[in-house]
Amino acid sequence: MASLSSLVLGTHNRKKGLELADQLAHLGIEVRTLAELSQPSIDVVEDGDSFAENSRKKAVQQARHLKAWVIGEDSGISVDALDGAPGIYSARFSGEGATDESNNQLLLEKLGDLPPQRRGAHYVCYMTLSDPQGNVRAESEGLCRGRIRKVPAGSAGFGYDPLFEVVEYHRTFGELGTTVKRILSHRARAVALMIPQLRSLMQ
Repeated sequence: MASLSSLVLGTHNRKKGLELADQLAHLGIEVRTLAELSQPSIDVVEDGDSFAENSRKKAVQQARHLKAWVIGEDSGISVDALDGAPGIYSARFSGEGATDESNNQLLLEKLGDLPPQRRGAHYVCYMTLSDPQGNVRAESEGLCRGRIRKVPAGSAGFGYDPLFEVVEYHRTFGELGTTVKRILSHRARAVALMIPQLRSLMQ
């Protein structure tokens, strides 16, 4: 079994990769994203029915291909008034060629003039760690509840961050910035639950 001295984050999203790498840095594990590898990665088809299923597919398939420890992560936003949508379709909510801006615009259109108390939502992040042989060795899930603003605010973060308000702070993730987000976010909470499992595997 290859030692857990380095791992690959199964994402090409540099912002997401930097966020995750920063949260894992203190473990002393070398962390790289797919974009930083010299060997080509594979495109994993995200056709699972849940965040957990897509996360496992990303981790296991990429780990077998790269012969490396891989963390696969699937995340998105679920809006109460839309029966949990966009959910696993968060990244492509507005269709082919979706951008953060087009996804946010569609979300605002669908929610219309609903009052704040009916704009509840939560971010979800599911993480899976696979060893180089494709065996799932650790999993975690993080949630962060909030609501959807009627007008975007802030330029930090990515995805739906300018619309997602953490009610207790009266600020969106776009306004709170990376330092606070690293503590409060769904991804930060999933990482926090993953860290003890990583420590155990390093022993």
